[in-house]
Amino acid sequence: MSLHNQAKVGDIAETVLLPGDPLRAKYIAETYLSDIVCYNQIRNMLGFTGYYKGKRISIQGTGMGMPSMSIYAHELICEYGVKNAIRIGSAGTIQPHVKLRDLLFAMSTSTDSNMNLLRFNGKSFAPCADFTLLSKAVEIAQQRLLPIHVGNVFTSDIFYDTPENWQVLAEHGVLGLEMEAAALYTIAARNGVRALAMLSVSDHLLNKEHLNPSERQLTFNSMVEVALEVAAQIP
Repeated sequence: MSLHNQAKVGDIAETVLLPGDPLRAKYIAETYLSDIVCYNQIRNMLGFTGYYKGKRISIQGTGMGMPSMSIYAHELICEYGVKNAIRIGSAGTIQPHVKLRDLLFAMSTSTDSNMNLLRFNGKSFAPCADFTLLSKAVEIAQQRLLPIHVGNVFTSDIFYDTPENWQVLAEHGVLGLEMEAAALYTIAARNGVRALAMLSVSDHLLNKEHLNPSERQLTFNSMVEVALEVAAQIP
């Protein structure tokens, strides 16, 4: 048991999918996994372990933002031995060629957070995805003919009142904005484990388009199915 997770060592699989919303964790477990067990309800941050195509997989809610992701990622990796962490979330795109419902696979992350500046004593650190997970996700998504984009995403501490200087990020090829991936990638790198962030585009900052909740769910399902297939194929 850790500070924020009531699971016992062994309750959590080596491969974990990480949605921000704990109710999405519940939905994924009940929809896609068999023999599920709920191992955590502390702070209602639900966590489940079950089986997908014979592979033992856990689904853990993480909350929103880098601090919350940092807590759960650290405890999952350092206290429970997680080896593969796959974030499944949403993003707002800032690129004209990216459309609503497209999938973004974060090859690397930039951020406006001071967390890594503090961690690296003012030095700039470039958190990156694990190549094995990333290449497998691309392969599976292409087989399913899903619209994907691979590149840099921006992890921001700000959701509302997004600074207008996001345009310079777009000019440098950043695909979209989200709030957790940089923390996950950094903690994974520190502990020598694999991590990947997969994001469905739910908002478009250029033309102000956005998906409603039911529309988001359809895109989310496609992304979850790719993530589960990646998880099932990890050696």
